[in-house]
Amino acid sequence: MRSASESSAAQRHDNSMVQIEKLEGEHAGVVKLHARSSLFLDDGLRSLKERSLRYLRAGAPIHFRGPAGTGKTTLAMAVAAEWGRPVCMIVGDSAATSASLIGEQTGVRTKQIVDRYVSSVRRVETETGIVWTDNALTTAIMSGYTLIYDEFTRSPPQANNPLLMALEERMVIISGRARADRYEAAHPEFRVILTSNPEDYAGISQPQDALIDRVITFDFDHHRRDAEIGIVMARSGASFHLAEVAVDIVRAVRQSKRLLQLPSIRSAIIIARVAHNEDFVPDVDDPHFMQLCFDVLEAKAPSRSMDPEQREGFQRELSDIIEQVCRSTPSEGDQSCSG
Repeated sequence: MRSASESSAAQRHDNSMVQIEKLEGEHAGVVKLHARSSLFLDDGLRSLKERSLRYLRAGAPIHFRGPAGTGKTTLAMAVAAEWGRPVCMIVGDSAATSASLIGEQTGVRTKQIVDRYVSSVRRVETETGIVWTDNALTTAIMSGYTLIYDEFTRSPPQANNPLLMALEERMVIISGRARADRYEAAHPEFRVILTSNPEDYAGISQPQDALIDRVITFDFDHHRRDAEIGIVMARSGASFHLAEVAVDIVRAVRQSKRLLQLPSIRSAIIIARVAHNEDFVPDVDDPHFMQLCFDVLEAKAPSRSMDPEQREGFQRELSDIIEQVCRSTPSEGDQSCSG
């Protein structure tokens, strides 16, 4: 299980919609989140954010569930930023165990005292103890931080067992073979936000019913066209026209029956960002823009080794989609895309 904050070189890190501030003197995985004014929220997303905050204030854990690229993690971070408490953010991992959440023994500390007060007598006292490191759940529950557990279903269900008690009883039991069990009650400000993607084709586990029963789940789907255009503009810095073309191409590609993986809004963001930075013209007559679209979207079809004919058919289909979108989307300055 990986911490979302591993870098210690800088005090502040740029993230597209949320600024991450590393807190001095804190556990390596504890950060402070600051929402940016450029975060795009239409009425639906704003309502979802407000309801999530309302439930979070009441102490209810939140779960954002949906396919890749629908804004689950971005909204989770934005909600946590507005809640205002420091954040422990972790990502699910197939190799995770309950210790990945609770903590574990990381070493042994030995202390030795040598007494030579009387020159003819040498007295030695040795004391040995374990070195224990608290992990994200224990840190959050003891200090009243917000735990963001991103893609938690990538971890085995048994690794998430400590969450059950943390959410229901608001406490954790820290067990160690070399010491007695330790019980830690939750700080009043402790909160949990989970995200998951039930459509991942590999590497996920079915969440326990007992865990889902303890959270308020919001289901995400691909956004409406106008919302996707607004998000792409905010994330890429592109003009409305460029964002519109990128979104329409991606939305049209989603309708293809040749795909193994539906392209998310991330594909539109990448197309718009690169085209904006490199001054590509969103037009079939610009070979750089055409190649960009192919580089981003072609891999969504079956690999060449699986079915070359199907892949070649998708290439032709993708070229037709780009041309059709450009022809039907008037460009800025009263110029239209041409083929």
